[in-house]
Amino acid sequence: MKKLRLYNTASRKVSEFKPIVAGQASIYLCGATVQASPHVGHIRSGINFDILRRWLIASGYNVTFIRNVTDIDDKIIHNAGHEDMPWWALAMKYERSFSDAYRALNVMAPTYEPRATGHITQMIELIEKLIANGSAYAPGNGDVYLEVRKLKSYLTLSNQKLDDLLVAKDGEEKLKRDPRDFALWKGAKEGEPYWPTPWGNGRPGWHIECSAMAHAYLGQVFDIHGGGLDLIFPHHENEIAQSRCANDTKVFANYWLHNAFITMSNEKMAKSQGNILKIKDFRKKVSGQVLRLALISAHYKQPLDWNDKLLEDCQNTIDKWYNVYLPSNKDLDDELLKPLYDDINTPGYIANLHQLFDKANKGNDEDKQIFNSACNFIGLLQETKEQWLSYKKA
Repeated sequence: MKKLRLYNTASRKVSEFKPIVAGQASIYLCGATVQASPHVGHIRSGINFDILRRWLIASGYNVTFIRNVTDIDDKIIHNAGHEDMPWWALAMKYERSFSDAYRALNVMAPTYEPRATGHITQMIELIEKLIANGSAYAPGNGDVYLEVRKLKSYLTLSNQKLDDLLVAKDGEEKLKRDPRDFALWKGAKEGEPYWPTPWGNGRPGWHIECSAMAHAYLGQVFDIHGGGLDLIFPHHENEIAQSRCANDTKVFANYWLHNAFITMSNEKMAKSQGNILKIKDFRKKVSGQVLRLALISAHYKQPLDWNDKLLEDCQNTIDKWYNVYLPSNKDLDDELLKPLYDDINTPGYIANLHQLFDKANKGNDEDKQIFNSACNFIGLLQETKEQWLSYKKA
Protein backbone atom coordinates (compact mmCIF):
# COMPACT_ATOMS: atom_id res chain seq x y z
CA MET A 1 0.00 0.00 0.00
CA LYS A 2 1.10 3.56 -0.70
CA LYS A 3 1.88 5.64 2.37
CA LEU A 4 -0.56 8.37 3.32
CA ARG A 5 0.26 10.93 6.01
CA LEU A 6 -2.61 12.63 7.84
CA TYR A 7 -2.89 15.34 10.47
CA ASN A 8 -4.59 13.73 13.45
CA THR A 9 -6.47 16.20 15.67
CA ALA A 10 -6.15 13.76 18.58
CA SER A 11 -2.34 13.60 18.49
CA ARG A 12 -1.85 17.11 17.01
CA LYS A 13 0.71 15.84 14.55
CA VAL A 14 1.01 14.41 11.07
CA SER A 15 1.60 10.68 11.01
CA GLU A 16 1.41 7.77 8.61
CA PHE A 17 -2.02 6.21 8.19
CA LYS A 18 -1.94 2.64 9.48
CA PRO A 19 -5.31 0.90 9.21
CA ILE A 20 -6.61 -1.52 11.83
CA VAL A 21 -6.98 -4.19 9.16
CA ALA A 22 -4.38 -4.26 6.38
CA GLY A 23 -5.84 -3.22 3.04
CA GLN A 24 -9.07 -1.92 4.55
CA ALA A 25 -10.11 1.57 5.67
CA SER A 26 -13.15 2.37 7.81
CA ILE A 27 -14.38 5.99 7.80
CA TYR A 28 -17.22 7.73 9.61
CA LEU A 29 -18.10 11.26 8.49
CA CYS A 30 -20.60 13.35 10.41
CA GLY A 31 -23.18 14.16 7.76
CA ALA A 32 -26.10 16.50 7.42
CA THR A 33 -28.58 17.67 10.00
CA VAL A 34 -31.43 17.96 7.52
CA GLN A 35 -33.09 21.11 8.83
CA ALA A 36 -32.67 23.33 5.73
CA SER A 37 -31.11 23.44 2.26
CA PRO A 38 -27.35 22.73 2.17
CA HIS A 39 -24.85 25.55 1.81
CA VAL A 40 -21.27 25.44 0.55
CA GLY A 41 -19.93 25.01 4.09
CA HIS A 42 -21.83 21.75 4.46
CA ILE A 43 -20.62 20.41 1.13
CA ARG A 44 -16.97 21.33 1.71
CA SER A 45 -16.73 18.58 4.28
CA GLY A 46 -18.33 16.06 1.93
CA ILE A 47 -15.99 16.90 -0.95
CA ASN A 48 -12.76 16.88 1.05
CA PHE A 49 -13.49 13.48 2.53
CA ASP A 50 -14.56 12.33 -0.93
CA ILE A 51 -11.03 13.15 -2.13
CA LEU A 52 -9.57 11.12 0.75
CA ARG A 53 -11.83 8.21 -0.12
CA ARG A 54 -10.89 8.34 -3.81
CA TRP A 55 -7.18 8.27 -2.89
CA LEU A 56 -7.67 5.25 -0.64
CA ILE A 57 -9.64 3.34 -3.28
CA ALA A 58 -7.09 4.15 -5.99
CA SER A 59 -4.33 2.97 -3.64
CA GLY A 60 -5.96 -0.44 -3.28
CA TYR A 61 -7.89 -0.08 -0.04
CA ASN A 62 -11.31 -1.62 0.47
CA VAL A 63 -13.09 1.41 1.95
CA THR A 64 -16.23 1.37 4.09
CA PHE A 65 -17.49 4.94 4.18
CA ILE A 66 -20.35 5.93 6.50
CA ARG A 67 -22.01 9.35 6.30
CA ASN A 68 -24.97 9.70 8.65
CA VAL A 69 -28.14 11.76 8.40
CA THR A 70 -29.44 13.49 11.53
CA ASP A 71 -33.18 13.53 10.87
CA ILE A 72 -34.45 14.42 14.34
CA ASP A 73 -33.31 17.32 16.53
CA ASP A 74 -34.49 20.64 18.00
CA LYS A 75 -33.90 22.63 14.81
CA ILE A 76 -35.78 20.17 12.62
CA ILE A 77 -38.78 20.29 14.96
CA HIS A 78 -38.61 24.10 15.12
CA ASN A 79 -38.32 24.54 11.33
CA ALA A 80 -41.11 22.05 10.68
CA GLY A 81 -43.42 24.28 12.70
CA HIS A 82 -42.43 27.31 10.64
CA GLU A 83 -42.92 25.45 7.36
CA ASP A 84 -46.21 23.95 8.56
CA MET A 85 -45.35 20.33 7.89
CA PRO A 86 -44.57 17.23 9.99
CA TRP A 87 -41.00 17.02 11.26
CA TRP A 88 -40.35 13.83 9.29
CA ALA A 89 -41.58 15.43 6.04
CA LEU A 90 -39.24 18.40 6.51
CA ALA A 91 -36.35 16.04 7.26
CA MET A 92 -37.01 14.05 4.10
CA LYS A 93 -37.37 17.22 2.01
CA TYR A 94 -33.94 18.50 3.01
CA GLU A 95 -32.29 15.08 2.98
CA ARG A 96 -33.16 15.00 -0.72
CA SER A 97 -31.72 18.50 -1.13
CA PHE A 98 -28.43 17.31 0.34
CA SER A 99 -28.41 14.23 -1.90
CA ASP A 100 -29.03 16.43 -4.96
CA ALA A 101 -26.16 18.72 -3.95
CA TYR A 102 -23.73 15.83 -3.42
CA ARG A 103 -24.62 14.38 -6.83
CA ALA A 104 -24.28 17.75 -8.56
CA LEU A 105 -20.76 18.14 -7.16
CA ASN A 106 -19.82 14.55 -8.01
CA VAL A 107 -19.46 13.31 -4.42
CA MET A 108 -19.50 9.52 -4.32
CA ALA A 109 -22.44 7.97 -2.51
CA PRO A 110 -21.41 6.55 0.89
CA THR A 111 -21.22 2.82 1.45
CA TYR A 112 -24.09 3.27 3.90
CA GLU A 113 -26.01 6.43 4.82
CA PRO A 114 -27.85 5.63 8.06
CA ARG A 115 -30.55 7.87 9.49
CA ALA A 116 -30.70 8.60 13.21
CA THR A 117 -34.38 7.60 13.45
CA GLY A 118 -33.56 4.22 11.93
CA HIS A 119 -31.19 3.41 14.81
CA ILE A 120 -33.19 4.24 17.93
CA THR A 121 -32.92 0.62 19.11
CA GLN A 122 -29.12 0.74 18.97
CA MET A 123 -29.10 4.07 20.85
CA ILE A 124 -31.33 2.70 23.62
CA GLU A 125 -29.12 -0.39 23.97
CA LEU A 126 -26.03 1.81 24.20
CA ILE A 127 -27.60 4.05 26.85
CA GLU A 128 -28.75 1.01 28.85
CA LYS A 129 -25.16 -0.20 28.90
CA LEU A 130 -23.94 3.21 30.12
CA ILE A 131 -26.55 3.30 32.90
CA ALA A 132 -25.73 -0.27 33.93
CA ASN A 133 -21.99 0.39 34.27
CA GLY A 134 -22.52 3.60 36.25
CA SER A 135 -21.37 6.05 33.56
CA ALA A 136 -24.84 7.55 33.03
CA TYR A 137 -27.90 8.28 35.15
CA ALA A 138 -31.60 8.95 34.64
CA PRO A 139 -32.94 11.62 37.06
CA GLY A 140 -36.53 10.46 36.60
CA ASN A 141 -38.02 12.86 34.05
CA GLY A 142 -37.13 10.84 30.94
CA ASP A 143 -33.70 12.48 30.54
CA VAL A 144 -30.44 10.53 30.71
CA TYR A 145 -27.03 12.18 31.25
CA LEU A 146 -23.43 11.03 31.04
CA GLU A 147 -21.50 11.82 34.21
CA VAL A 148 -18.39 13.55 32.89
CA ARG A 149 -16.56 13.88 36.24
CA LYS A 150 -16.00 10.14 36.15
CA LEU A 151 -14.07 10.34 32.89
CA LYS A 152 -10.29 10.39 33.12
CA SER A 153 -9.63 11.45 29.54
CA TYR A 154 -12.55 13.76 28.75
CA LEU A 155 -11.70 16.80 26.55
CA THR A 156 -8.39 15.45 25.25
CA LEU A 157 -9.47 16.01 21.64
CA SER A 158 -10.18 19.72 22.15
CA ASN A 159 -7.51 20.11 24.87
CA GLN A 160 -9.81 21.92 27.28
CA LYS A 161 -10.28 21.73 31.04
CA LEU A 162 -13.62 20.66 32.45
CA ASP A 163 -13.87 23.43 35.01
CA ASP A 164 -13.25 26.05 32.31
CA LEU A 165 -16.34 25.07 30.32
CA LEU A 166 -19.24 27.50 30.37
CA VAL A 167 -22.44 26.19 31.91
CA ALA A 168 -25.65 26.61 29.94
CA LYS A 169 -28.48 28.10 31.99
CA ASP A 170 -31.34 26.19 30.38
CA GLY A 171 -33.05 24.68 33.39
CA GLU A 172 -31.53 21.25 32.77
CA GLU A 173 -28.57 21.99 35.04
CA LYS A 174 -30.86 21.48 38.08
CA LEU A 175 -31.38 17.85 37.06
CA LYS A 176 -27.70 17.09 36.56
CA ARG A 177 -25.16 15.85 39.07
CA ASP A 178 -22.73 18.24 37.42
CA PRO A 179 -23.94 21.11 35.18
CA ARG A 180 -21.43 19.98 32.53
CA ASP A 181 -22.93 16.51 32.17
CA PHE A 182 -24.43 16.08 28.71
CA ALA A 183 -27.69 14.56 27.53
CA LEU A 184 -27.81 11.10 26.01
CA TRP A 185 -31.60 11.11 25.89
CA LYS A 186 -34.18 13.89 26.23
CA GLY A 187 -37.51 13.38 27.98
CA ALA A 188 -40.61 13.92 25.85
CA LYS A 189 -42.11 17.40 25.56
CA GLU A 190 -45.69 18.09 24.63
CA GLY A 191 -46.28 18.07 20.88
CA GLU A 192 -42.85 16.65 20.05
CA PRO A 193 -41.99 13.20 18.61
CA TYR A 194 -40.88 10.54 21.08
CA TRP A 195 -39.91 6.89 21.44
CA PRO A 196 -40.56 4.65 24.47
CA THR A 197 -37.60 3.61 26.64
CA PRO A 198 -37.10 1.94 30.06
CA TRP A 199 -36.55 5.39 31.62
CA GLY A 200 -39.46 7.15 29.90
CA ASN A 201 -40.64 8.49 26.56
CA GLY A 202 -38.29 10.81 24.71
CA ARG A 203 -35.89 11.26 21.83
CA PRO A 204 -32.12 10.96 21.37
CA GLY A 205 -29.59 13.58 22.29
CA TRP A 206 -27.41 14.81 19.46
CA HIS A 207 -24.23 12.88 20.30
CA ILE A 208 -25.53 9.37 21.01
CA GLU A 209 -26.69 8.79 17.44
CA CYS A 210 -23.20 8.89 15.92
CA SER A 211 -21.76 6.50 18.50
CA ALA A 212 -24.60 4.05 17.92
CA MET A 213 -24.34 4.18 14.14
CA ALA A 214 -20.54 4.02 14.08
CA HIS A 215 -20.68 0.94 16.32
CA ALA A 216 -23.34 -0.66 14.12
CA TYR A 217 -21.47 -0.24 10.83
CA LEU A 218 -17.79 -0.02 11.75
CA GLY A 219 -17.39 -1.65 15.16
CA GLN A 220 -16.24 -0.35 18.53
CA VAL A 221 -12.95 1.01 17.13
CA PHE A 222 -12.40 2.13 13.54
CA ASP A 223 -9.86 4.01 11.46
CA ILE A 224 -10.96 7.57 10.62
CA HIS A 225 -13.61 9.92 12.00
CA GLY A 226 -14.17 13.19 10.15
CA GLY A 227 -16.16 16.40 10.29
CA GLY A 228 -15.91 20.16 10.52
CA LEU A 229 -13.80 22.02 13.09
CA ASP A 230 -16.96 23.13 14.87
CA LEU A 231 -17.71 19.49 15.77
CA ILE A 232 -14.55 18.91 17.82
CA PHE A 233 -16.39 20.22 20.88
CA PRO A 234 -18.88 19.25 22.04
CA HIS A 235 -19.97 16.65 19.51
CA HIS A 236 -16.81 14.64 18.90
CA GLU A 237 -15.61 14.93 22.49
CA ASN A 238 -18.94 13.52 23.67
CA GLU A 239 -18.93 10.76 21.07
CA ILE A 240 -15.54 9.64 22.35
CA ALA A 241 -16.64 9.81 25.99
CA GLN A 242 -19.84 7.78 25.65
CA SER A 243 -18.28 5.24 23.26
CA ARG A 244 -15.25 4.56 25.43
CA CYS A 245 -17.40 4.29 28.56
CA ALA A 246 -19.78 1.85 26.88
CA ASN A 247 -17.13 -0.38 25.35
CA ASP A 248 -14.17 0.06 27.69
CA THR A 249 -11.82 0.90 24.81
CA LYS A 250 -8.80 3.18 24.80
CA VAL A 251 -9.90 4.94 21.62
CA PHE A 252 -13.04 5.36 19.52
CA ALA A 253 -11.39 6.27 16.21
CA ASN A 254 -7.66 6.09 15.55
CA TYR A 255 -7.52 9.23 13.38
CA TRP A 256 -9.59 12.41 13.73
CA LEU A 257 -9.70 14.72 10.69
CA HIS A 258 -11.39 18.13 10.72
CA ASN A 259 -11.91 20.56 7.85
CA ALA A 260 -11.83 24.33 8.39
CA PHE A 261 -14.64 26.80 7.74
CA ILE A 262 -15.64 28.71 4.65
CA THR A 263 -15.40 32.45 5.23
CA MET A 264 -16.64 35.56 3.47
CA SER A 265 -14.45 38.62 3.89
CA ASN A 266 -12.65 36.51 6.52
CA GLU A 267 -15.81 36.04 8.60
CA LYS A 268 -17.18 32.53 9.19
CA MET A 269 -20.18 31.77 7.04
CA ALA A 270 -23.19 31.56 9.37
CA LYS A 271 -26.86 32.42 9.55
CA SER A 272 -26.11 34.99 12.24
CA GLN A 273 -23.84 36.79 9.78
CA GLY A 274 -26.50 36.70 7.05
CA ASN A 275 -23.98 35.26 4.60
CA ILE A 276 -25.28 31.74 3.95
CA LEU A 277 -24.57 30.61 0.38
CA LYS A 278 -26.92 27.79 -0.61
CA ILE A 279 -25.97 25.22 -3.21
CA LYS A 280 -29.40 25.39 -4.87
CA ASP A 281 -28.85 29.11 -5.65
CA PHE A 282 -25.41 28.47 -7.18
CA ARG A 283 -26.62 25.55 -9.25
CA LYS A 284 -28.83 27.91 -11.29
CA LYS A 285 -25.75 29.62 -12.73
CA VAL A 286 -22.62 27.63 -11.84
CA SER A 287 -21.66 24.07 -12.75
CA GLY A 288 -21.06 21.56 -9.98
CA GLN A 289 -17.55 21.08 -11.39
CA VAL A 290 -16.76 24.74 -10.83
CA LEU A 291 -18.05 24.55 -7.28
CA ARG A 292 -16.06 21.38 -6.66
CA LEU A 293 -12.83 22.94 -7.89
CA ALA A 294 -13.47 26.03 -5.77
CA LEU A 295 -14.08 23.93 -2.65
CA ILE A 296 -10.78 22.03 -2.99
CA SER A 297 -8.71 25.07 -3.98
CA ALA A 298 -7.58 25.51 -0.36
CA HIS A 299 -6.18 22.77 1.89
CA TYR A 300 -9.00 21.20 3.89
CA LYS A 301 -7.45 22.33 7.17
CA GLN A 302 -7.25 25.96 6.06
CA PRO A 303 -10.12 28.49 5.88
CA LEU A 304 -11.47 29.06 2.38
CA ASP A 305 -12.52 32.63 1.64
CA TRP A 306 -15.49 32.56 -0.74
CA ASN A 307 -15.83 35.35 -3.29
CA ASP A 308 -16.83 36.06 -6.89
CA LYS A 309 -13.23 36.04 -8.11
CA LEU A 310 -12.71 32.51 -6.80
CA LEU A 311 -15.70 31.25 -8.80
CA GLU A 312 -14.69 33.23 -11.89
CA ASP A 313 -11.16 31.80 -11.76
CA CYS A 314 -12.47 28.25 -11.34
CA GLN A 315 -14.95 28.73 -14.20
CA ASN A 316 -12.13 29.91 -16.48
CA THR A 317 -9.93 27.02 -15.39
CA ILE A 318 -12.54 24.36 -16.19
CA ASP A 319 -13.25 26.07 -19.52
CA LYS A 320 -9.56 25.98 -20.37
CA TRP A 321 -9.09 22.37 -19.26
CA TYR A 322 -11.93 21.18 -21.48
CA ASN A 323 -9.95 22.41 -24.50
CA VAL A 324 -7.75 19.32 -24.15
CA TYR A 325 -10.53 16.94 -23.12
CA LEU A 326 -9.83 13.35 -24.13
CA PRO A 327 -11.37 10.63 -21.91
CA SER A 328 -9.04 7.90 -20.70
CA ASN A 329 -8.04 5.73 -17.77
CA LYS A 330 -4.28 6.16 -17.56
CA ASP A 331 -2.21 5.13 -14.55
CA LEU A 332 -0.72 8.13 -12.75
CA ASP A 333 2.84 8.29 -11.45
CA ASP A 334 3.67 8.88 -7.81
CA GLU A 335 5.34 12.24 -8.44
CA LEU A 336 2.04 13.64 -9.72
CA LEU A 337 0.09 12.20 -6.78
CA LYS A 338 2.70 13.14 -4.19
CA PRO A 339 0.80 16.19 -2.79
CA LEU A 340 -2.18 13.98 -1.96
CA TYR A 341 0.07 11.63 0.05
CA ASP A 342 0.84 14.61 2.28
CA ASP A 343 -2.41 15.10 4.24
CA ILE A 344 -4.54 15.36 1.06
CA ASN A 345 -2.87 18.55 -0.17
CA THR A 346 -5.34 19.48 -2.93
CA PRO A 347 -3.79 22.90 -3.76
CA GLY A 348 -0.48 21.15 -4.44
CA TYR A 349 -2.23 18.60 -6.63
CA ILE A 350 -4.09 21.34 -8.55
CA ALA A 351 -0.73 23.06 -9.17
CA ASN A 352 0.45 19.79 -10.74
CA LEU A 353 -2.70 19.73 -12.88
CA HIS A 354 -1.88 23.17 -14.27
CA GLN A 355 1.58 21.91 -15.30
CA LEU A 356 0.04 18.82 -16.87
CA PHE A 357 -2.41 21.01 -18.78
CA ASP A 358 0.43 23.08 -20.25
CA LYS A 359 2.09 19.87 -21.41
CA ALA A 360 -1.17 18.45 -22.80
CA ASN A 361 -1.97 21.70 -24.61
CA LYS A 362 1.31 21.46 -26.53
CA GLY A 363 1.58 17.67 -26.65
CA ASN A 364 0.00 14.58 -28.14
CA ASP A 365 -3.08 12.50 -27.32
CA GLU A 366 -1.28 10.55 -24.62
CA ASP A 367 -0.44 13.79 -22.78
CA LYS A 368 -4.11 14.76 -22.97
CA GLN A 369 -5.21 11.36 -21.68
CA ILE A 370 -2.85 11.60 -18.71
CA PHE A 371 -4.17 15.08 -17.92
CA ASN A 372 -7.79 13.92 -18.10
CA SER A 373 -7.05 10.91 -15.90
CA ALA A 374 -5.40 13.20 -13.36
CA CYS A 375 -8.51 15.42 -13.30
CA ASN A 376 -10.79 12.39 -13.00
CA PHE A 377 -8.76 11.24 -9.99
CA ILE A 378 -10.20 14.10 -7.93
CA GLY A 379 -13.66 14.01 -9.52
CA LEU A 380 -13.23 16.62 -12.25
CA LEU A 381 -13.78 16.51 -16.04
CA GLN A 382 -16.10 13.55 -15.69
CA GLU A 383 -18.72 15.09 -17.96
CA THR A 384 -18.13 14.91 -21.70
CA LYS A 385 -17.09 18.05 -23.53
CA GLU A 386 -20.52 18.13 -25.19
CA GLN A 387 -22.26 17.98 -21.81
CA TRP A 388 -20.04 20.78 -20.52
CA LEU A 389 -20.75 23.00 -23.50
CA SER A 390 -24.50 22.32 -23.38
CA TYR A 391 -24.53 23.18 -19.69
CA LYS A 392 -22.79 26.51 -20.40
CA LYS A 393 -25.35 27.36 -23.11
CA ALA A 394 -28.22 26.59 -20.74
